[in-house]
Amino acid sequence: MNRFAAFLFDIDGTLLRAGGAGRRAFNKAMEELTGPVVAGVAEMKFDGMTDRLIAREALALSGVAFEERLADALLVRYLEHLPGELDSPAFRVLPGAAATLARLQGRSAALGLCTGNLALGARLKLRHAGLDGFFDWSPAGLHGFAEDGEARARLVAAAVARVSAGLGRTVDPAEVLIIGDTPRDVSAAREVGCRVLCVATGNFDVAALAAVHPDAVAESLEHGEARLLLGLEG
Repeated sequence: MNRFAAFLFDIDGTLLRAGGAGRRAFNKAMEELTGPVVAGVAEMKFDGMTDRLIAREALALSGVAFEERLADALLVRYLEHLPGELDSPAFRVLPGAAATLARLQGRSAALGLCTGNLALGARLKLRHAGLDGFFDWSPAGLHGFAEDGEARARLVAAAVARVSAGLGRTVDPAEVLIIGDTPRDVSAAREVGCRVLCVATGNFDVAALAAVHPDAVAESLEHGEARLLLGLEG
C-alpha cells in the first residue's frame, strides 16, 4: 500500500543532470533576441527556479525591460535549441531514478512531476533520459509546470489540484510527496502544505538541504532515507 496519494518529482538534479543543456539553450535564445549574454546572466543560479522566472531575471540583468511577448519569444527559442543541446556526453540519469520510478509504478502509485521546466522542456529531457514513459503526458497528467506560474509554489498548488481531479476526491496536500533537490523545492512544498523529500544529487549537499528541514534528505534516491519515505524499503 502506498504511503502517499501521489509522488511528484522534480527533474533537473533529481532524476537527471542535463549537463548544462538548458543553460546553453537559454543563452543561445538570449543572444538571438537581446544580444551577447552579460556576465550576470552567465553566472545565474538556475537551481529550483521556474523557466519563466529565469527569463524575467535574465532580462532584468541584461537591462532589458520585461515584456510578456519578449519572455514568450525567449522561451520559444529556448525550446527550439534544447533538443540539440541535450545530446551531450555530460547528460546522465541520476542514481536510483529509473529503479525508483519503476518500483512506484509497479505499486500503482500516482506519479507526476513538479518542475520549473516548461511542459515541452520537461518531456524533451525525460525522453532523452528514457524516463518519459513513467508519466502521463495527457491533460490529465498529475503535473505542475512552468506554465502554471513563475513562483514555484504555484506549480505545487496546480499539481495538487490535478492530483485531486485525477483521483476523483479532494486530496489533502499533506498526502502528496514532493521529491526535489533544492531549498526552493522545500519552501514551495511547505507553502502549499505538502511533504518533501530532498536528494543531494543536484548542486546542494546533504547539510545544505537538511538546514531547510525537509521531511527527509538522502544522498540519492538509492539511499535508505529516500527509500524509507518513498515506502520502498523491504
